[in-house]
Amino acid sequence: MATTLAQARSVLADAGAFGFPVDVSRRSDPVVGTRDSSRPEPFATLPRESAAIAGEVLAGELRSSTKSDGSGEYEAMQLLRRPVARATAAATLGAIDDDARNEVADAALDWVDALGPVIAAPAPPYRWSRARRQEDAARKSLEGRIEALGDPTPARTATMLAAGTQVPIAAGAWLLVALAERPELQERLAAGEVEPIWVVWEVLRLTPPTWATARVARRSLDLAGVRIPEGGVVVVSPLLLGRLPNLVPGGDGNPHQQLARLEVERWRDPHVRPGAWLPFGLGASACPGRSVGLAQLVALTKWATSASLHLAATPSTDQTRGIFPRPARIAVVRVEGGNT
Repeated sequence: MATTLAQARSVLADAGAFGFPVDVSRRSDPVVGTRDSSRPEPFATLPRESAAIAGEVLAGELRSSTKSDGSGEYEAMQLLRRPVARATAAATLGAIDDDARNEVADAALDWVDALGPVIAAPAPPYRWSRARRQEDAARKSLEGRIEALGDPTPARTATMLAAGTQVPIAAGAWLLVALAERPELQERLAAGEVEPIWVVWEVLRLTPPTWATARVARRSLDLAGVRIPEGGVVVVSPLLLGRLPNLVPGGDGNPHQQLARLEVERWRDPHVRPGAWLPFGLGASACPGRSVGLAQLVALTKWATSASLHLAATPSTDQTRGIFPRPARIAVVRVEGGNT
């Protein structure tokens, strides 16, 4: 386990020394040695214009997904599925018509759903197993739709869509839970006393959907005085790094207690650099949709300010695919004059 920022940076940034253990579909063998074939090309970072598109589409889809007056009880993970998938597809695929975008978004959700049992299985499923056949069919369907749009790299784009869909859904569900637990924070948001991005950063710090990522040593090497053998696994955890006093402000007094609490005010100081705990990774393997994900979460926070949110059930943490709340049932009551 990398327990400091310096160690985490060393592991994530040095692709020559560390590689991914397996791909998300658990088809490939663990990375060992220095074979060039084991070093995938990094994804291109989505431009800032894509972030604006994602935020706009998400806001519109949320309005369409909720009841006519915006009130009701919703399961957050379900509420966010299609809005996030469509916003991510719009940001990733560029100028295509809404029907084609929505078809790709639904196919991305199908693959995400099919990947669930594969990721959660104790061992990679056999190629003839039901889980593998369903995942393979969903992946090929998504890639086929992307290829039909003229995309020259459908497999890479499919991977980007799946990751850019599942992670913001989980992060958005945690954000809605955090707001529903804190009526006073909702009031301050609505009054303009708190910036939406402060809430986003604090939720990402306390409940990062990708709470841990692993790398495999391509050769025998030293890390912070510890000998890592070739093929040895090192884990980097944004969840752990986000609780280190040297990376997060507001840890005065008892830092363990202070940093375990959601305190959005810690990001008020414009000189404070959020994201030091690496919620989006680092280096060539960093999340290419960082700005798109942030834009979606900011748009979701703004949407939430036009309603009063309350928990309809006590959430627990599901760790089968990252960390996400289950159940995440939110009661939404439209605020007079709101635009939910």
